[in-house]
Amino acid sequence: MNSKTNKLSKIELQIYILLCCANADSMETEEELNLIKSKVDKVTFERIYTEFKNDDEDERIEKIDDNIHLHEFTNMELAQLRREIYEIFFSDCDFKMMERNLDRILDNILY
Repeated sequence: MNSKTNKLSKIELQIYILLCCANADSMETEEELNLIKSKVDKVTFERIYTEFKNDDEDERIEKIDDNIHLHEFTNMELAQLRREIYEIFFSDCDFKMMERNLDRILDNILY
């Protein structure tokens, strides 16, 4: 992990991944953000959202890749995370090409 990458807790990493999913089509809707906010306390969300906004797309993927190896996700946790990812992707009833591309990238990182 490079020095710029911060260590994220498991829940922080999950929120960060969901923020990436919400931003995959370059538009974070209020509905997507509310879905993510419902999974964590307000202070944690604001801190992770600020960090997310300060990272560019490459830094985001690198941060996810670096941090995913710090945690031992069970198959059940990964399945739950995938459900949450798809909940974000399909919140606008459209699975856009950029979202599909991010889904493939995340699939390679998570598994």
